Amino acid sequence: MAQQHVLLHLFSPFRLSYSPISNRPISPLRRNVVRLLVALLVLVGVYLYQAGSPLFSFPNKDSPSSHSKWRDYSLAQAANFVAKNGTLIVCTVSSPFLPFLNNWLISVSIQKHQDKVLVIAEDYATLYKVNEKWPGHAVLIPPALDSQTPNDFGSQGFFNFTLRRPQHLLQILELGYNVMYNDVDMVWLKDPFPYLEGSHDVYFTDDKTGIKPVNHSHDLPPPGPNGMTYICSCTIFLRPTHGAKLLMKKWIEELQSQTWSKSNKGNDQPAFNWALNKTSPQVDVYLLPQEAFPTGGLYFRNKTWAKETKGRQVIIHNNYIVGFKNKMKRFHQFGLWLVDDHSLESPLGKLE
Repeated sequence: MAQQHVLLHLFSPFRLSYSPISNRPISPLRRNVVRLLVALLVLVGVYLYQAGSPLFSFPNKDSPSSHSKWRDYSLAQAANFVAKNGTLIVCTVSSPFLPFLNNWLISVSIQKHQDKVLVIAEDYATLYKVNEKWPGHAVLIPPALDSQTPNDFGSQGFFNFTLRRPQHLLQILELGYNVMYNDVDMVWLKDPFPYLEGSHDVYFTDDKTGIKPVNHSHDLPPPGPNGMTYICSCTIFLRPTHGAKLLMKKWIEELQSQTWSKSNKGNDQPAFNWALNKTSPQVDVYLLPQEAFPTGGLYFRNKTWAKETKGRQVIIHNNYIVGFKNKMKRFHQFGLWLVDDHSLESPLGKLE
C-alpha cells in the first residue's frame, strides 16, 4: 500500500490541473483522461509490486512468488547487495538458532555494522524468515540441510553443519570480498575492525584457556603435545588473497579426509588447525589479542581474569558449554542476552 500512496501523491490530478507551458486550465475532458491514465498506472504498479516484478528490487514478502525468488537468489547477488567497502560479515544459521542470530545481530547493530551482515541460511525456513524481515540479507547455498532441531557440539548434525563453512568462505573470497565469519553464539561488546591490524591474510583467536601475557605474540602459537594448535574456527577474518584461499582449500581437504562416528565425534576445528599448521609458511596469519577476543572457557570460567580485564573485551564467545538451553541460560546470567530488552535494535525485530 505504501507504493500506491506514493504513486497517488506524485501523480495527483490536482498537481496536473494546470499546463506547465501555457498556465491555462486543462479542460474537464482532458482532466478526466489524465485521471484515468493515473488510475491505470497505479493499478499496474501495485500489480507488478505484489507479483514480485523485477522492476522492484525484491519481491513482496507476502507474494506467493517470493519463496521461489529467494530460492534463486545467488551468493554473488547477495554479496553484491550486502557488502560495504568490499567487506562482508557472515554467519551460518539453521532455524533452531534464530534466537541466537537475533541476539548476535543486536550486538552487531549496536556497533553500526549490521548493514554488511549476510546470513547464510542452512535451511529454507531460515532463508524465508530472514528475508521476510530483512530482504536480501539471507542466502541459501544448496543443498539445504535438514535442521529442525538444534545440533549440539559433537553431534553428527553439528559436524555436517560445520563441514560446509570453509566452502562458503572460499566462495566469498573467490568473489573478491573481505569476509569476517562469526558463530552466532557470540556477542559484540565493541567494534572488532580496529583490532584487525596490518594487512594479513587471515586473523583468528586462540581457544586455549591459559592466560597469555598482555603483549603476547600475534604469530601462530606453537603446536601442543599432539602436534596441533588449538585455534578457534568461530571468529575468522579473511582477505581475498592467495594465502587465505590456499588455507580454505586445505581446510576443505582436511575435512574431506574426516568421517564422523560415535567414537570420533569430529567437527571443523581440528581440520582448521591442521590446515593452519600445514600452510603456515605460505599464509600470513595474525593471532588476535586474547583479552579482547577471549574463549568462553576463560571469560565465563575465570572470574578473576574477567574482572581484571573488564572493559577490554570485544567479542565474547559462548563456547565451552554444550546445549542450546545451557548457552541461553549462561547469556542470561552474564547479562548478554539482549533479545528481551533490545529487539528493536535488530533488523529482524522481535522474532515470534
